[in-house]
Amino acid sequence: MEIIVAKYAGFCFGVERAVNTVLETAKNNKDKKIYTLGLLIHNPIIMDTLRGLGVEVIEENEAEEIISSATEDSIFVIRAHGIKKELAEKIKASSSVLVDCTCPFVSKIHGIMDKNTNDNTVTLLFGTENHPEVIGIASHINGEYHIFDSCEALKRLFGTFDDKKITSKTFVLASQTTQNLAEYKKSQEFLKKVCTNPLIFDTICSVTENRQLEVNKLSRQCDAVLIIGGKNSSNTKKLFEISLRNNPRTYFVEHFTDVPKNITQVSKLGIAAGASTPGYMIEEVKKIMSEQENFAQLLDESFKTLNTGDKVSGIVTSVSNTEVHVDIGSKVTGVLTLENVTDDPTAKLENLFKVGDTVDAITIRVSDIDGIALLSKKKVDAQKDWQKVVDAFENETILEGRITEAVKGGVIAYALSNRIFIPASQTMVARGGDLSSLVGTVQRFKLIELSEERHHVVGSIRKVVAEERKAAEEAFWANVEVDKHYVGKVKSLTSYGAFVDLGGVDGMVHTSELSWTRIANPKDVVSVGDEIEVFVKAFDREKGRVSLGYKTEETNPWNAFTSQYSVGDVADVTIVSIMPFGAFAQIIPGVDGLIHISQIADKKLATPAEVLKKGDVVKAKILEIDTENKKISLSVRALLNEENEAEVAEETTADAE
Repeated sequence: MEIIVAKYAGFCFGVERAVNTVLETAKNNKDKKIYTLGLLIHNPIIMDTLRGLGVEVIEENEAEEIISSATEDSIFVIRAHGIKKELAEKIKASSSVLVDCTCPFVSKIHGIMDKNTNDNTVTLLFGTENHPEVIGIASHINGEYHIFDSCEALKRLFGTFDDKKITSKTFVLASQTTQNLAEYKKSQEFLKKVCTNPLIFDTICSVTENRQLEVNKLSRQCDAVLIIGGKNSSNTKKLFEISLRNNPRTYFVEHFTDVPKNITQVSKLGIAAGASTPGYMIEEVKKIMSEQENFAQLLDESFKTLNTGDKVSGIVTSVSNTEVHVDIGSKVTGVLTLENVTDDPTAKLENLFKVGDTVDAITIRVSDIDGIALLSKKKVDAQKDWQKVVDAFENETILEGRITEAVKGGVIAYALSNRIFIPASQTMVARGGDLSSLVGTVQRFKLIELSEERHHVVGSIRKVVAEERKAAEEAFWANVEVDKHYVGKVKSLTSYGAFVDLGGVDGMVHTSELSWTRIANPKDVVSVGDEIEVFVKAFDREKGRVSLGYKTEETNPWNAFTSQYSVGDVADVTIVSIMPFGAFAQIIPGVDGLIHISQIADKKLATPAEVLKKGDVVKAKILEIDTENKKISLSVRALLNEENEAEVAEETTADAE
């Protein structure tokens, strides 16, 4: 019998992380009470193991009472599926310890819901209504939401919506991480047809997607298929359903004892497993299915000659400070030295390995005389890292890497332990700009070219920026309103105004909106790079135009003047211009008044310039305030007359005495 085990079978990253975290927590906290909020994973065998270590499972509906009485000796574990937002906040506020094992893919959906849902959105969540992951995601949704489990169910749901809701609300679409990819794609296409500019997020995790695609292919190639996993595991059920559609001889098993006896009669058997299935269970089933093979043949294969470059897998049998011995199922013993494990000279083999560990390596030298095969783990790790690069390219994953050098035509970044070339045109640095300014910085990019033969990878920062800007632009137009305030960055200046980046969309503040006073150039008020608060005056989505305001009534200098001065008050004013009929004087910045020629002196003048010049500071009395036309009349003469009258009064008093 030929047995084909799916490449993506077994624990996914999120589940493995959760199980290992709880096992380590139980090992290091034997004197404390450890609770998981619901089943950590949907696998009865693993859960029985955890219970044997003293880990107690409590349901969310009974958790609040336990949390309220918990002490510092209590540890609460959030499972890979996540929990309700409100419950997590209560644990954080208590005196107990919180260990968050929520799968990163699920946490990402929580963030999407927190950021993109509100009273103006209708959220459509593709998932199983009572599944713990769906319940947790729903607690992060703001505003109206609906849960559906098929494209047909989504169509029926839209039949209950009125036209006003469909046209006035922004629809947000996301999926439970373990749902059927093909069904979700159909739901996306339907939503695009019935809604304008819906916000659609691809939230089925890449591991789930790869499993489903692989099982779809495997079930067509094999005579029978075994799907291994817990019967209440959502992602395992989906694998079973996909395989069963293609192959009626598909069996759902939790343990090797569930395998049907007649399965050994097939010539080609496929084995796949859900994300909650540990690797040893898959190997256990595979071993049982392989026992029909000829023992002599197996014995002969165990003594076959190894060649340089062969990939082997073995179990660590001993560890010293100089080398690790590995049982590789051959007549020779595998040996690992530090230099073939890591480039870190300070690392210690005793800290990296323990007896019983499984090791994948490549044979770099075989000596039948000495009975050893020198192995390299670094080469396998490099291959695995390269596969991660290939996966990132195929899945269009955003990567982060540090720019290490500027070279001819671009820069070099390192990500996933591989060298990535980013052309100058893909860096966001202006043509002819200084590429060395990026060296030492951490940048986000996608892979746009990959050559496996040349081991050459090309990345693009520009692609990530463009996609994020497009998403931000769609979000902006979905939520923009007249009078809505934004904090934006001044992007460029022209003679007629300033362009402000609002995050995905640029708006324009006309010169007349920058200041209450007349300005010669926008740079008199703002500079490129300034962050300013603006508000929307008008917008045209079709033309992509947004008109912004910057000045507000709170900054109106006329309001400041009227709150400070009244008719009859005296102010120190500055002469700003001389005219034939009088002089204009600044009372406060932004507010000028007119001193008519007849009010400048206590004598007749041919021109104001006889007694005043630009820049003079004089005292003037406010004679009149025209609020409607925002005009002010000032008088210096009135103060001179008052001084003369005061002097005459003093002289008269003196003569009388």
